[in-house]
Amino acid sequence: MLPSHAVERVAKKLTQVLGEWQLEQSAASDARRTPVCGLAARVLLATALLLSAARCGGSSDSGTSPTPPSPPFNPTDPVLVGAGDIARCPGGAQSATALLLDGIGGTVFTTGDNVYDGPTLAKYTECYGQSWGRHLYRTRPAPGNHDYDAPGPSAYFEYFGEAAGDPGLGYYSYDVGTWHVIALNSMVPMQAGSSQYLWLQADLASHPARCTAAYFHHPLFSSSLNGPTVTVRDLWRLLYDNGADVVLNGNDHVYERFAPQDPNGRADPVKGIRQFTVGTGGAELYGFGTPAANSEARASVHGVLKLSVVSSGYTWEFVPVAGQTFKDSGTGSCH
Repeated sequence: MLPSHAVERVAKKLTQVLGEWQLEQSAASDARRTPVCGLAARVLLATALLLSAARCGGSSDSGTSPTPPSPPFNPTDPVLVGAGDIARCPGGAQSATALLLDGIGGTVFTTGDNVYDGPTLAKYTECYGQSWGRHLYRTRPAPGNHDYDAPGPSAYFEYFGEAAGDPGLGYYSYDVGTWHVIALNSMVPMQAGSSQYLWLQADLASHPARCTAAYFHHPLFSSSLNGPTVTVRDLWRLLYDNGADVVLNGNDHVYERFAPQDPNGRADPVKGIRQFTVGTGGAELYGFGTPAANSEARASVHGVLKLSVVSSGYTWEFVPVAGQTFKDSGTGSCH
């Protein structure tokens, strides 16, 4: 049963929607009046958003009931927004970062470690679900090592369903605007000749888009605690050889942006891939060691990365949680 405050919010919102509709009718001619079905759509949308917020309220990490965006954002905007290393209950900052998603349209990506402390279906539902889960319908995830902890990754694939790709594989691709976007799985074999490598090779050949982004959990380059993950280099090189523009990662619980570079870490402003590490979705933050070559921006702060994509390039913006001031933004061109 819904708590009384949730019922009050639903009633108040429905009254507002009905009042706005009546004002529109009085201001419009008979020929231009909004059909009753339009009113019904508004009522259903308002009710769904408010009931979702009521179910998701009271997350253990913040104690602040999440509220849906008003007016509703457009989930088909040419935007990729997200982070990795997200839901730790209790104690994480996942509700604070989920509030950022509430005001940003587009497709939500995750760069792995979606839940911590045992990837059971209950953990996804009760921890991730009460924060980032209200954006499940527009989320395209990638798994991380904690999604593969005991009892294994079956709950990850069950919770995210078809959006996570084929069960047991976890790699797939889709399009956002004119961009081709590839989600990879750094928890299954990645070396040249592996099934994932051959799949990526075929996918890139069949999607010769000017602009391509890929995301997966383990970063090839890092200045933080876990350091570089050389086992992803073969996939990185394949992306580089096929003109990919952006790679998004997690695993290190920091934000780090690199200048375009080749798979060996050499600066390459012409063909290079720009890597963003965005392990800032809610888990405890890490620090930095000696800055890696080509590292251009670094911060230990929770937040999300917003990547606005157009036909010839992209704009990035790191959006921090409330109370934090660090920001990073810029533009890049596709190859």
